[in-house]
Amino acid sequence: MKKIKAGIIGGAGYTGGELIRLLINHPFAEISYVQSSSNAGKPLSAVHGDLAGETDIQFCADHHFDIDVLFFCSGHGEAKKFVTNNVIPSSVKLIDIGNDFRLAADAQIENRNFVYGLPEINHADIRNADSIANPGCFATAIQLGLLPMAFHGLLKEAYTTGITGSTGAGQSLSATSHFSWRSSNIQAYKTLTHQHLGEITQSLVKVAPEHLPVPEVSFVPWRGDFTRGIFVSSTVTTDYKMDEVIKLYHDFYKDAVFTHMVDHPLHLKQVVNTNKCLIQLEKHGNKLVVHSAIDNLLKGASGQAVQNMNLMFGFPEDAGLKLKASYF
Repeated sequence: MKKIKAGIIGGAGYTGGELIRLLINHPFAEISYVQSSSNAGKPLSAVHGDLAGETDIQFCADHHFDIDVLFFCSGHGEAKKFVTNNVIPSSVKLIDIGNDFRLAADAQIENRNFVYGLPEINHADIRNADSIANPGCFATAIQLGLLPMAFHGLLKEAYTTGITGSTGAGQSLSATSHFSWRSSNIQAYKTLTHQHLGEITQSLVKVAPEHLPVPEVSFVPWRGDFTRGIFVSSTVTTDYKMDEVIKLYHDFYKDAVFTHMVDHPLHLKQVVNTNKCLIQLEKHGNKLVVHSAIDNLLKGASGQAVQNMNLMFGFPEDAGLKLKASYF
């Protein structure tokens, strides 16, 4: 099979690096170029040191459209500028890993309509799309934990806490991302105001019965003292018995390639370095706690972007994504 050609805009950051690692080992895709204005002319391994010996590709300053798919790994707002300022052939599919097009109000731009790229609920639409808005990392973990409850009209409230590794803050140094601050430290941030809340609510509304309102998700995120991974716990109220709730979740995700239920205590090492979302349920009285965990750079970013690419081009959904967890 002839490989598709991929271009990457903004390949010097964490998500760009993960995307490069996935694509250079993908059976049906190859990288045509990796754009980075600040690193043009340098080999990819000068920035992503683990790529030494893996590829001789260099960063470039410009882009071209002699490709099949273009990924945006640039800062928020940059993809929208790019789509507005360039005449992109309709034959080139777009996947934005940023947040420019995730909300329905922002999904239509120029001659493009960006489909929200959460395969667990938009599988068919993704297959037929020419442009994808990749979900946010926290949004992915929280939604996958709550969607089955919303689908059955059982979501009356949701109180969520979640902790993320330092790579979730991006590669640029900030006061709360460097080692001395993060080490042996945690902190709540953006309490009840996180930027992913809009897309979370949007997806819950999409799957819920039309006559039932969807509650606001009360979300408190935490900065963790580790590098990668997201662990989320959502508390909801339900009178359903535990075996009934478990069946609801198994049925909802029966066809999902990367989202799975576990019946033992969940921890981050089960998902780090994979494209999986694992979900564990606990129930006491009428309170159900839904734990969900992902790798923020893979299922929360570049891995899910490749999953979406696979669907768009008719490849096996797990192509290039059969990854081993960093378990030890």
